[in-house]
Amino acid sequence: MGKRFALLVGTNKGVFMYTSDRERREWSLKGPFLSGWEAYSVLGDSRSGNRIFAGTSHTAYGATIRVSDDFGETWTQIEHGPSYSKESGFSLNRIWHLALGHHSQPDTVFAGVEEAGLFVSRDRGNTWAELDGLTRHPTRPGWFPGAGGMCLHTILIHPGNPQRMWVAMSAVGVFRSDDGGTTWEAKNRGLARVPTGQPQEEIGFCIHKMALDPFDPETIFMQEHSGVFKSIDGGDNWFPIEEGLTLKEGDAPFGFPIAVAPNGDMFLAPLESSEQRTMMGGKLLVYGMPKGASRWEPIGDVLPDEPRHVSVLRDAMSVDSLDPYGLYFGTTSGEVYCSLDRGRSWDRLPGQLSRILSVKTWVLED
Repeated sequence: MGKRFALLVGTNKGVFMYTSDRERREWSLKGPFLSGWEAYSVLGDSRSGNRIFAGTSHTAYGATIRVSDDFGETWTQIEHGPSYSKESGFSLNRIWHLALGHHSQPDTVFAGVEEAGLFVSRDRGNTWAELDGLTRHPTRPGWFPGAGGMCLHTILIHPGNPQRMWVAMSAVGVFRSDDGGTTWEAKNRGLARVPTGQPQEEIGFCIHKMALDPFDPETIFMQEHSGVFKSIDGGDNWFPIEEGLTLKEGDAPFGFPIAVAPNGDMFLAPLESSEQRTMMGGKLLVYGMPKGASRWEPIGDVLPDEPRHVSVLRDAMSVDSLDPYGLYFGTTSGEVYCSLDRGRSWDRLPGQLSRILSVKTWVLED
């Protein structure tokens, strides 16, 4: 049985879909779908038929989840999507992240939202319920937003244990559950706190993105506001892994996405600083750390002859599961790039899109 491949791209003006065969050399572009809507997260699900999920938001109409069962030709707005009760006092502004549940739970989908909270669907996205053990956590009165809002932007599920999961929120921190999301513990020891003025030492950490090691799910990698970190004990403790990222002594590496390939290679798109938030030196340069290495290295200037003062946002870098794997990222100026040789050379995919918020891979069986 062959494989087809799709790259789902969420922008601030709708959803786009690139398609190719497994060689990923020739690309077709469809879209925009849901034109005019922000799409902070787009997700392809082939576990029980092919369905695309899009977390959409609009200044006039609020946050919704849309689904398509015909590769984007038509879309349905979920009537009973994520929503907070009036009694909670929370507002639901955006759907920041959509994630498939454990492989043993093929109908389960999770949604991370702003204001920070976690929702789950057990029927492929048709109805949703809040996992309120997180929003009722004793530290909740001290949660504070980052510059982009108080968003839950990362959901990780332990591949061997559906009860063990992690979420990350800006600028709150990492929380882990060992009972499927009923109860949660903050897991931020070793990180640098954001000076928000709140007194609870276990929170106040501005996480940008996290990813699991494909060989050891107790090993987690993180791009955080103050640097790049690693945990080898499921988040109980964190330590920096920054060698090779700083240009001069005293600098702190800054960026948003972190991606891990099936063989354990890691990738970042470092930015100039928290203040500037554009590519370092105007170079569209990706850094990598091969599996087993301890130092980050620049692995390929995407456009060496052009200054590119753009950014790559937290959900806009992704790696597929094919062999050889493909590495992809989208920029805030609407370009999508692909590398099939671990970032050494790059192809620009066709089209100039709007500001890219999310890039997700989707492998489909023929």
